[in-house]
Amino acid sequence: MFYQLLKYVLLGPLLRLMFRPRVEGLEHVPEEGAAIVAGNHLSFADHFLMPAILRRRITFLAKAEYFTGPGLRGRLTAAFFRSAGQIPVDRSGREAGQAAIREGLGVLGKGELLGIYPEGTRSHDGRLYKGKVGVAAMALRAGVPVIPCAMIGTFEAQPPGQKFPSPRRIRIRFGEPLDFSRHAGLADEKAVLRAVTDEIMTAVLALSGQEYVDRYAAEVKAEEDQRRKESRRGGVRSGN
Repeated sequence: MFYQLLKYVLLGPLLRLMFRPRVEGLEHVPEEGAAIVAGNHLSFADHFLMPAILRRRITFLAKAEYFTGPGLRGRLTAAFFRSAGQIPVDRSGREAGQAAIREGLGVLGKGELLGIYPEGTRSHDGRLYKGKVGVAAMALRAGVPVIPCAMIGTFEAQPPGQKFPSPRRIRIRFGEPLDFSRHAGLADEKAVLRAVTDEIMTAVLALSGQEYVDRYAAEVKAEEDQRRKESRRGGVRSGN
């Protein structure tokens, strides 16, 4: 009930007014049955825009931090995500990844639509990064199609560090469903999982037109943060 209220009354109309989304390929999203929508992740606003334009309800695997934030804002954010049916995912280790896969398979097992960001985190610079293989594991184990999706313009509307998005027109593009039935029974083969994930990311890249980086976003961001810290320490020492 609250999901419908958000989509059609409270949040959906506001998002359409702010972003005037141009949607392409919506016919590729099946009207019924289990499927995965795998997209790039450029902005916090992505979580709300896709559900606002899809005819069907979609459940996202959302990072656990959205459910555990401090203060009033944290409690409100957690309440919103829970009310919208989103699932918290702990991203702190291998077992955490397996738990996320189990949660995703539970959604697909009910014949529902599951939203996943294979990069595992928001892009900090607007580029598309290497996908993690959890999306492939879920697609193969559940035997469902994967619909690639690209959000275009949301990074500019709400880049990292900006609390509220700026009004601007965005595009949402869906590609043809990817069928991986040829890999049935191979969900535990690392080489197959990597190949399937790369095929998904190639389809997302074709839709988004982003620059691609064949590394994990979290690793690159951590390295850049470390260099900035070292640069600041060097600046402090040289100023003494």
